[in-house]
Amino acid sequence: MPSTNRPSHPFVHIVGARENNLQDVTLRIPKERLTVFTGVSGSGKSSVVFGTIAVESQRQLNETYPWFVRNRLPKHERPHADALEGLSPAIVVDQKPIGGHSRSTVGTMTDVYSVIRVLFSRCGTPSAGPATAYSFNDPSGMCPRCDGLGRTVRPDYDRILDPAKSLADGAVLFPPFAAGTWQGQTYTNTTDLDTTRPVGEFSAAEREFLLRGRGARVNVDNTGGSRDIAFEGLADRFERLYLKRDLSSLSQRTRDMVQRYLKDGPCPLCEGARLAAAALATRIDGRSIADCTRMEVGELIPVLRRLVEAGDPVAGPIAAAAVAALERIEAIGLGYLSLDRPTSTLSGGEGQRLKTVRHLGSSLTGMTYIFDEPSVGLHPRDVGRLNDLLLRLRDKGNTVLVVEHDPDVIAVADHVVDMGPTGGADGGRVMYEGPPDGLRRADTLTGRCLRRSGGVKEHPREATGGIRVEEAALHNLRNVTVRVPTGVLTAVTGVAGSGKSSLVSGALRAAHPDAVVVDQSSIGISGRSTPATYLGIMDTVRRTFARETGTEAGLFSFNSIGACGSCQGRGVVYSDLAFMDPVTTGCEACGGRRFSDEVLRLTVRGRSIADVLDMTAGQALTFFAGLGEEPVRRRLRALRDVGLTYLTLGRALSTLSGGERQRIKLATQLHRTAATYLLDEPTTGLHMADVDGLVALLDRLVDAGNTVVVVEHNLDVIRRADWVIDLGPEGGRHGGQVVFEGTPAQLLDASGSFTAAHLRRAVQGVQGAGEEEVTAA
Repeated sequence: MPSTNRPSHPFVHIVGARENNLQDVTLRIPKERLTVFTGVSGSGKSSVVFGTIAVESQRQLNETYPWFVRNRLPKHERPHADALEGLSPAIVVDQKPIGGHSRSTVGTMTDVYSVIRVLFSRCGTPSAGPATAYSFNDPSGMCPRCDGLGRTVRPDYDRILDPAKSLADGAVLFPPFAAGTWQGQTYTNTTDLDTTRPVGEFSAAEREFLLRGRGARVNVDNTGGSRDIAFEGLADRFERLYLKRDLSSLSQRTRDMVQRYLKDGPCPLCEGARLAAAALATRIDGRSIADCTRMEVGELIPVLRRLVEAGDPVAGPIAAAAVAALERIEAIGLGYLSLDRPTSTLSGGEGQRLKTVRHLGSSLTGMTYIFDEPSVGLHPRDVGRLNDLLLRLRDKGNTVLVVEHDPDVIAVADHVVDMGPTGGADGGRVMYEGPPDGLRRADTLTGRCLRRSGGVKEHPREATGGIRVEEAALHNLRNVTVRVPTGVLTAVTGVAGSGKSSLVSGALRAAHPDAVVVDQSSIGISGRSTPATYLGIMDTVRRTFARETGTEAGLFSFNSIGACGSCQGRGVVYSDLAFMDPVTTGCEACGGRRFSDEVLRLTVRGRSIADVLDMTAGQALTFFAGLGEEPVRRRLRALRDVGLTYLTLGRALSTLSGGERQRIKLATQLHRTAATYLLDEPTTGLHMADVDGLVALLDRLVDAGNTVVVVEHNLDVIRRADWVIDLGPEGGRHGGQVVFEGTPAQLLDASGSFTAAHLRRAVQGVQGAGEEEVTAA
């Protein structure tokens, strides 16, 4: 007989967690509830949720598979904790790129395109065959010219040939085929063309012979003397040598040279549709499958809904499945996307939301869904939609764990865990756990930030000039003309898809090519990357130790001759135990210090190179004060300025949080003066308290004579800017217009702007992400 003592909502129990900087953390997390983990960057949120709960859940789930399958799955090391109980299978939705290979689109990622293919294969006329005949990733459906990529790389003959010159005078500009080269003699010595007449005056037949000529002979000279060879057209030779072979076999210098004479554009056969002619010929209500995938999701839904309403017993159910999936995409604020949009062009926030949408159609229950800052890239207007999705997952009987900083997401949680008190070695402790209302009253850094309110900047700076962008039409921008003020802090705002990045990273960057750009791209780390190597100070540190100890600099690199012989400079020994969990242990030979004993005995001011790498940025500033290494101190001060004083110089970059990586990338650019900074959502991954530090840093940059333009959704940044440019009113085809230009104070009184509506809420201290009625201008 089943027990009647089982609690209605059991818990996930964590006992003694010590992963990364966690300090014997013990937690009880309610299941089938929405729990939000908060805290400053580096406080241990990710270590609890991803490094402990997710890893152990996936590790134990993998143990249920046969050995043959387990050997092909990622191997997880048992997290450092005394006990974990009450786990359920975990699905992780992280901030990693969603996979930007050339064959991945919004339609393929969300599996909606698979449904559309079935619809056209069964209901379209004339039918091209089974569903695979409509797949650009299948040989039966892909365009034969571009192999389903939609784009082709072709020689640019406008660059290769100068029409004003004759072949004898150097009309062929591609260096390996130019006049005077062995291969160039093919074109300067031919008797089938007038080599003294400008190429631009050739007839169509003569140009065709130059490019594709065959059957003729030409006499050339080489080291073996003169000989007669077959004439090979310039285009045929270029494609044979450089397009129809593996370019990786060529030197980097040659590859770079060839790239200058190529052009990338839509495939001339399929016109970018990726599909073979038979698939493109199929129609449903006069539309091809390419016509459907080019539509924005919001446009495609009513088209397919009409098929459902028509009552066709075959088309109706298929179209209904597609409509249901598309409505989920629209519900999270991505209705402006088209199914043919390459995933490589999506922002981090768009990719994050598409990952979430994939799980909403699942009928699985009793799962644990783990989200890493799902509000990244979201305008405050869209956070309410995100909350609806998270609550829907919870209400299906799942446990939802969210690492988040957004107050509106925190407000809808059932349970909150606040980590701190600060980051790094001073973090890793639970400062509060309980309902959101209790956190607002708690004496923690997060609680104090939630309680505060503030107005807009009362005395904005005066611009020193302006950068004018004329008639910008990139992507969805509607011939936007705007003047971006210089010498001030400008926030470019608007809902997702409104054209912010197109304006700043596209049009404004083109108008100001010398600008310093800090975007959301990966910082390109390896397993041996550290803050010291990424900031570019490690070479100077090694030279300092070499100079002070009278030895060679290579000794002070754990990637070179100074590395510990037992662990090869890793500090740990990784043991792959085949059918068992992998085990990582500290290297006994060097004690985890990475260097050989010979190197560790060499010191400067009583400190070894390992001691220096164990220093925080703040400690290292003091250490290098007397060594005359001002470049090192300048970079360390940059770490301090972005709020990363607690980071140790030798810490692996792979262990940093998203917010920490964003700020360390910014730190590498802070040495510029009189520059224009273009920053794409610099608050990504930042706690509310960290945002204060970021705004202070941006203010210092402006006060030093720089111009700073930020693409931002964070209302604390917007209200403290000097100037605001708001785009919209919506995303996609309903965006791309300047809705507002002015100061934050003027924005408060603006109509037709979603940003204005939410800024008014923030200034009034209204909590929650409910939408204020806004009539688009």
